[in-house]
Amino acid sequence: MKQVAQNYKSGELAVLDVPPPGCQPGGVLVRSLYSLISTGTELMKVGEAKLSLVGKAKARPDQVKKVLDTVAQQGLRSTYQKVMNKLDSYTPLGYSLCGVVVEVGEGAEEFSVGQLVAAAGNEFALHAEYNWVPVNLCVPVPDGVPAEQAAFSTVGAIAMQGVRQAEVQLGETAVVIGLGLVGQLCVRLLVAAGVRVFGIDTVEDRCRMAEKAGALACSSPDEAGVASLERSLLAASNGLGADHILLAAGGHSNGPVETAARLARDRARVVDIGKTRLDLPWNAYYDKELDLRFSRSYGPGRYDDRYELQGIDYPAAYVRWTERRNLECFVDLIAREQIDIASLIAGTFPIAEATDAYAKLSSGSLPGVGFLFEYPEAATDEVGTSTAGEATSATGSGAAAASLSPTKRREPAGGPASGAARLGFIGAGNYASSMLLPHLQANGNAALARVATNKSLSAANAQRKFGFEAISTDAQEVLNDDSLDAIFVVTRHSSHADLTCKALEAGKAVFVEKPLALTYDEVDRIVATAEATGNDRLMVGFNRRFAPLLTDLKARFGDPGGNYSLRYLVNAGRLDPSSWYLDQGKEGSRFAGEGGHFIDTLSWWLDSLPTDVYAVPGPDHGDVVITIKFANGSVGTISYVSGGNSRFPKETIDITGGGRNGRLDNFASASVWTGRKPATKKARGTDKGQRAELEAFVQAVKNGTAMPIPFDSLIATTRATIAVDRSLASGAAEKV
Repeated sequence: MKQVAQNYKSGELAVLDVPPPGCQPGGVLVRSLYSLISTGTELMKVGEAKLSLVGKAKARPDQVKKVLDTVAQQGLRSTYQKVMNKLDSYTPLGYSLCGVVVEVGEGAEEFSVGQLVAAAGNEFALHAEYNWVPVNLCVPVPDGVPAEQAAFSTVGAIAMQGVRQAEVQLGETAVVIGLGLVGQLCVRLLVAAGVRVFGIDTVEDRCRMAEKAGALACSSPDEAGVASLERSLLAASNGLGADHILLAAGGHSNGPVETAARLARDRARVVDIGKTRLDLPWNAYYDKELDLRFSRSYGPGRYDDRYELQGIDYPAAYVRWTERRNLECFVDLIAREQIDIASLIAGTFPIAEATDAYAKLSSGSLPGVGFLFEYPEAATDEVGTSTAGEATSATGSGAAAASLSPTKRREPAGGPASGAARLGFIGAGNYASSMLLPHLQANGNAALARVATNKSLSAANAQRKFGFEAISTDAQEVLNDDSLDAIFVVTRHSSHADLTCKALEAGKAVFVEKPLALTYDEVDRIVATAEATGNDRLMVGFNRRFAPLLTDLKARFGDPGGNYSLRYLVNAGRLDPSSWYLDQGKEGSRFAGEGGHFIDTLSWWLDSLPTDVYAVPGPDHGDVVITIKFANGSVGTISYVSGGNSRFPKETIDITGGGRNGRLDNFASASVWTGRKPATKKARGTDKGQRAELEAFVQAVKNGTAMPIPFDSLIATTRATIAVDRSLASGAAEKV
């Protein structure tokens, strides 16, 4: 299918041929008819992408701080790889469309195949021929509503939420500052609500358009224009001024917020809808005691994964207007002919000409505010295909070829020992793309054969960067590929155990990122699968034991005899509130997702398996302090805490035993105390062992030799990791 995307690093816009998404539970697969171009949000994003790296940094200072904190903890090289991987990737555009349901997922039976729907979401309602959309971001379109008008529903819901935040009443007055697409929709909604509306914009045609839609008067933002508008406003409001000011403008000028204070009546409401500068003139806002409010996107439910992804609605008695109800209300207004959308449509472009359309819009050569992409009728066999063709790209108005064609498919090598090990990937997110795939691409014993990802662009990015022969959005295609020697499972935690079992049943060697499993039942299923199939060729991504500085430290420390005491401090840092790691009900606790690294490291150092685990909560939510007893009598402690300084090293390990001490500082330096002075070695970068780990795994697959970590160790470490949460719940030690 065709999808519009942009490379944020280079600014390149492209229309790519990518595999269509699959239909997942909780949503519907929609074939697009029309998608709306956001002349505000999208063109801002397109403009940012064309900036230099310095310009991008200035535009996103919040991201720069995160990068600097990551450098302090993980080193420059690792951070650079992660940042460049994110920047040098195709990202989607679009968030508002109308289309036809072609497949219904489990839990979305309220919809039916062939139904016309409006859809929202910057991850779901993309400029693409097919999109999977969750139920709470999708609404039926009433009979008689043209599809091209229903495609405006998301931006209509944004405008509607702004009007709701203003709490307008019949007969009041409002000024809309910024008469782009959102502003024009605000005008129409306010007029429909019985409000007397005025408008301000730098473009005269937009002012006249708003007046035709019912605004009493509109003017330019210069002194003469504002003065003229002020006179009309005072006359219409009996000298009071505007009851409501809606800021639908963007840019870096502080003019809109200053003009708002001038035109507002005493104790009026000012609602910020657009992304505009808000340096409030204190005296003006204080003297009138103005009520400044923000309008967050389409309405309540936005940015809440439980609402948007899991379909958990808010009761109408408590939250009358959610984002879905706003969408429903907007298409209903169109159906009742209470709001005019047809006059906003200034142009429609075939999706294949998207790059030319953006070039014209960016140059300002196209008048108007409403522009759509139109999609061709789909071939009957298009959904579910997994081939990648060519991408047409353009920057500015010139077109160039940006090939995403797959390399010629190789025939099976006749067994791993006779050629490179053929690898398949399920998942290719940021960790896989920055920490695993670059090493495998450079490994002459590995051939990257097939990748499947949930999102179409993720698969396309993986192929473009790493040369996968075939791409798909269906994991089953990887599992069914008889030519593969090994399968990598690099997905979200809750899917690891199931995919691992399926890959083992397919007779493949398996590399799964931690955690291997989230429950004892899942561990038992993996063990049972290995026993039933005779295939225990399993590797978990416990890379610390392969880190060069740590392996050297262990060799230098030696075996002093007797038991050890080990202490592992993990300065985990706070997670972003939007991180999926916080979905503990589905993905397990944060420690369950990461803790296996640290338990495995202690087990490897001691050459002994864990037997008992006792855990107590730390000072902050998610923190835990763990004591682990090992079969050889040694004891290890892990302090996993999030409240430390973001610039403090993430991981430090202290080893004591036989009159010796050892210390690893964040994989940057390592010291051994055996006499009067420590012997210290330092690394040039932060190497946590991913390259050596992957080399060992590929060699084992290619040569048919033993896996780098014994199967019983992987199982014991996983069970010990799960035991941590069980101990926290029981308050007692747990047997592994």
